[in-house]
Amino acid sequence: MIQSGPVTPPHITDLPIRALTVDDLHRCADLSEDRGWLREDHKWGLLLAAGNGFGVDAPDGRGLAAACVVTRYGNTSAGPDLAAIGMVLVADRYARQGLGRALMTHVCDGVLKGTALTLHATPHGRPLYEELGFATTGRAEMLVGTFQQEGAADTEDAPHIRPAVADDLPRILRLDAEVFGADRTHMITRLPAFADQLLVSEDHGAEGMLTGFAAAWPNMHTHVVGPLIARDTGTAKALITALARGTTRPLRTDVDVRHEELLAWLKQRGLESVAFNAVMTRDIPDLPGDWTRRWAPLTVAAG
Repeated sequence: MIQSGPVTPPHITDLPIRALTVDDLHRCADLSEDRGWLREDHKWGLLLAAGNGFGVDAPDGRGLAAACVVTRYGNTSAGPDLAAIGMVLVADRYARQGLGRALMTHVCDGVLKGTALTLHATPHGRPLYEELGFATTGRAEMLVGTFQQEGAADTEDAPHIRPAVADDLPRILRLDAEVFGADRTHMITRLPAFADQLLVSEDHGAEGMLTGFAAAWPNMHTHVVGPLIARDTGTAKALITALARGTTRPLRTDVDVRHEELLAWLKQRGLESVAFNAVMTRDIPDLPGDWTRRWAPLTVAAG
């Protein structure tokens, strides 16, 4: 009788990577909590429904060892297809063992080979992404706080702000595609159900002229302002002011640092800077669209 020796378990980076579904939502939220992030169940639900999740089951049977989400946007005004990568997480007990690199290599060089990529990187994750071929093309500043309405009153030349209705959706989609530089219909059409508020701005006396739109969606104890698309700084301020009137929660938003006037105004209104993330791209020199009218993303996890 031949006796076999003990079975050597596979190295963590050799474990299979599988597609995630909405049924994995709570496992994803548990993984966020494991790494000290907020659970963000509501956001995970959107990303898993509108995008493609990838993950590694923990060999100890305790949920997920790693996960990330990909949101595809198809052809861009700059040419190639575009996809955003977000929520890249590795369980604390499997950290620093190459699992994050293995997952990102599988997604970037396998699943998304030939696709232009973008992501928002924390200072901790940025070195890995640079090794994988990403370059920093911008920065976003995260702000959180209770918005102070005093001093933010409407002016005579302020745009008309109102709740969006069903008939606005085609115009919102056209404006968004023009400003974002790619078709994200599969994300924007989910906003009425996903967000607690969806507002549009119009010019006084320019009937039907849509100048911007913005949403506020619930994320744990805050309302996140995003997406925020606006013709100019005044329109962006008016949309945020109107959204703030509709909630008692603190606001959170992630603003392109090039929008210096809006950032200064938000800080005057009571929001505080809590972090900076690098906006990174691979196989595309910069994000498509018009950054001057793109003030905040729907979520940094979706580009």
